[in-house]
Amino acid sequence: MKSKNAVLVEADEEAQQRAARAKKVTWVGFVVNAVLSLAKVIAGIVGHSGAMIADGVHSISDFITDIIVLVFIGVSSRGENESFRYGHGKFETFATMLISFALMVVAVGLFVSSASSIWDAVNGKVLPEPGMIAFVMAIVSIATKEWLFQYTRIAGEQINSTALVANAWHHRSDAFSSIAVLVGIGCAMFLGEGWRILDPVAALIVSVFIFMVGWRLAAPSVKELLEVSLPDAVNAEIGEVIHGVDGVRAFHHLRTRKNGNIYIMDFHIKVDPSLTIVEAHDIANNVELALKEKYGRSAIVNIHIEPYKG
Repeated sequence: MKSKNAVLVEADEEAQQRAARAKKVTWVGFVVNAVLSLAKVIAGIVGHSGAMIADGVHSISDFITDIIVLVFIGVSSRGENESFRYGHGKFETFATMLISFALMVVAVGLFVSSASSIWDAVNGKVLPEPGMIAFVMAIVSIATKEWLFQYTRIAGEQINSTALVANAWHHRSDAFSSIAVLVGIGCAMFLGEGWRILDPVAALIVSVFIFMVGWRLAAPSVKELLEVSLPDAVNAEIGEVIHGVDGVRAFHHLRTRKNGNIYIMDFHIKVDPSLTIVEAHDIANNVELALKEKYGRSAIVNIHIEPYKG
């Protein structure tokens, strides 16, 4: 089994590699969003498509989330200091919460805008007919944003970054809004002006989906910031790891929580009272290393030793 110092060195290297990959993935998204947003707005203006212009504005919102991720991922990779004894992991959680709230705000704005367009169409307003350039741009946007979603999501899951996964879903929300635009533009171009109302109807449906995604991402990040315990299944698994270490007779007072992607565990172990301090400490050290082997080298484990009295 590796020494505790070796584990700490590996944990620091792992955190730096994780931050570097997260930044690389986010920078790719940042550049793609810049080009795509500009292209959408130009296509909307040239193609006389208000929906495409709105979709371009929606893409610009991704700039905000990309910047949030770039800033907070860098901060969250820092180790502990005098002010943050458990490290800076919760900065990533905070970033996830901000991204999820941004998703919900975008969803509400899209919902209101779509409802207004539907109301205008019902009252006899003729929606504008878009050009082919807007139709093609919608297809390009869908393909590009879906690729960006998969690219970002896979990286986020591999490095266990909630902020990166949240940002990936923001990319997909943009892809879905482009689908709504594609449907509306296609109907307006090929089915006549009577079908143009399908554009805002599709956008309305998509806005609800985007809001649900935002809520799904917000809930766990808010719970983590409120120090909610880890799931019961994980706590039970932690107990199995503790019991599996030689010398541990029992344990109690298990308290768990998360700090970004890092698990924090506090508990008491009971050992044979005839053991020396050194022997009891070695058992506690083995428990800590076993948990770090299971849940990552950056896991924080605080152990109190007690004599076992039956």
